[in-house]
Amino acid sequence: MTDKIPAWVNGKLTPLDKLEVHRNGLKHPAVSVFVMDGQNVLIQRRAMSKYHTPGLWANTVCTHPKWNEKSSDCAVRRLREELGITGLYPALRDTVEYRADVGNGMIEHEVVDIFLAHANRQIPVRPNPEEVMQVEWIGIYDLAAEVARRPARFTPWLRIYMDEHKDRIFGTLVKV
Repeated sequence: MTDKIPAWVNGKLTPLDKLEVHRNGLKHPAVSVFVMDGQNVLIQRRAMSKYHTPGLWANTVCTHPKWNEKSSDCAVRRLREELGITGLYPALRDTVEYRADVGNGMIEHEVVDIFLAHANRQIPVRPNPEEVMQVEWIGIYDLAAEVARRPARFTPWLRIYMDEHKDRIFGTLVKV
């Protein structure tokens, strides 16, 4: 894997190999998107070929910006690349930082720009099978309950978002 992503090294953003960043638990920028239809959210189940957290459910899109890529551009790009979704322009909702073990000796230490986009659930969704094995619309209340009931089915970052940041992410939309 030769993907270079920005990560902080000695306080300076530096382009590094994505696997190196995760193996060393380096802090790095990230982007998460939640596509909403009212109180329903589109979630994805990560493809089994993913190098960490395969087969786990995550928010609509979660990714790393390329070197010198604005997070808003990254959000639009990854909606298209992961799910074939076009025509949405997510709005920045908040920025959060977390650190979590994601298995296989890897750590995600992310400073995440979290975006919300509103769409009708009839929006065409064409998952890229290299990225996503399944998608589902679920009520935000049901998602919060399911994450609490069966946390092992969900990525560490989605658990953190729902456990620690749901009011910051969804606050004026819905009280979970």
